[in-house]
Amino acid sequence: MLSKISRYWWCQICGWGIFALINIFFAYTYDKTISEKLIIRLLIALSLGIPITHILRNVIIKRNWLVLPVEKIVPRLFICIVIASFIYSLSLLTFFELFNLSETDPKKKVAFINILVLRTFDSSLILMVWVLIYYVYHFFQKNKKQEVDTFRLQSLVKELELKTIKSHINPHFIFNSLNSIRALVDENPQRARRAITELSNILRSSMQTEKMETVPLEQELNIVKDYLALEQMRFEERLKVQFHIDEDTLCQPIPPMMLQTLAENAIKHGISKQVNGGVVTITSDFVDDHHEIIIRNSGFLNGNAGHMGFGLQSTQDRLNLLFGTKATFEIKDIPGNMVEAKVVMPLYNSLAK
Repeated sequence: MLSKISRYWWCQICGWGIFALINIFFAYTYDKTISEKLIIRLLIALSLGIPITHILRNVIIKRNWLVLPVEKIVPRLFICIVIASFIYSLSLLTFFELFNLSETDPKKKVAFINILVLRTFDSSLILMVWVLIYYVYHFFQKNKKQEVDTFRLQSLVKELELKTIKSHINPHFIFNSLNSIRALVDENPQRARRAITELSNILRSSMQTEKMETVPLEQELNIVKDYLALEQMRFEERLKVQFHIDEDTLCQPIPPMMLQTLAENAIKHGISKQVNGGVVTITSDFVDDHHEIIIRNSGFLNGNAGHMGFGLQSTQDRLNLLFGTKATFEIKDIPGNMVEAKVVMPLYNSLAK
């Protein structure tokens, strides 16, 4: 039964209950006694106060005053509070007179209108406190709801952006791979068939990771090795591949197809533009409590370090979406006619915190 009472009514009961306890406390402090008349007066005050404030709440809600700016709401609330206080005080004094519960000494003649004005003033202060608490509560509730809605929106945007990026990466990779196979068809059909097998392995792996936000490095490395094996059939002796992988990093999560994208970029913009080919080196290690992946390839950026193509931009976007400021990505020329792409990500244990 109690569980069906709304939070609003619990606040009403508790708030007016505190009001009654404060009156009892002061009465006992000054008179050292709690009379039956006082209890009846408080019960009447509560019986009238709860309906009056409930009506006041309905007026605020129906007139949509919760969303009005301060300069518009203050005068309206002031008038509404004065009217409600007058009605409350008039009703209270009427009941006191009917049941002979008047506060004033019978020997002292005090005009009813004077008592009504004083009571209205006191009631206005009480209702102002009630309205202030009500507005403060809704202010925090509104902020909390906005925060929740913002988080939900950000989560939805992240999910949609990740899906969009993934949907672009796979076709982008497929078309480049098919171009590599096409170059082998006339030159060496047997190698072309082997290349198709390699591509099948890559597509199978990429389809398995399509719905994942991260995959273990080991799984991503398998895709990259198949891709580089395919490209070695095309470039033959012009392409050399080196791996320097710390085995402890194999279980670290990375965005799916990210490493493959960087390897593809190294081949397309690096090795393929070198007459004598070159080398692609992939390194994975722990550095300063971070997981660091470095892809180096022969070639130059030709002053385009500040301009990223789709593949590199998608890498930056996914790192931002998944890890925020905890991850970094940079690509630059380094000595030895080499280009270095470096990805630094937080460790798995750090992400779990």
